[in-house]
Amino acid sequence: MPRGRPVESEIRQRIVELLYFLKEGYGYEIYKIYSKIFPRATQRSIYYHLRKGVQTKEFKVSKIKKEQGDYSWGSYAEKIYYALDKNAKPKIEKKVEKELKKLGALK
Repeated sequence: MPRGRPVESEIRQRIVELLYFLKEGYGYEIYKIYSKIFPRATQRSIYYHLRKGVQTKEFKVSKIKKEQGDYSWGSYAEKIYYALDKNAKPKIEKKVEKELKKLGALK
């Protein structure tokens, strides 16, 4: 048996499913949608799996936007948008598509 943490992740696979239907999304948006559809996961865990997915080539950074605003930490927020990459293997779960439509995230 190999040592260390397994490469597969249930949370990361669910994010793959979300991004399959959304095409792209930024971290907090993905977290909000994830928490409405699936069992609770922390925001920190979602961000970890997004970064890990970039390393494993399941996700890629599609763009980085700086949005101006009046935030507690400063005058702008940097949003990193993710999309599926070559190693993503979506199972195309109809439940996810149905829930995204119900939430208004899909047209």
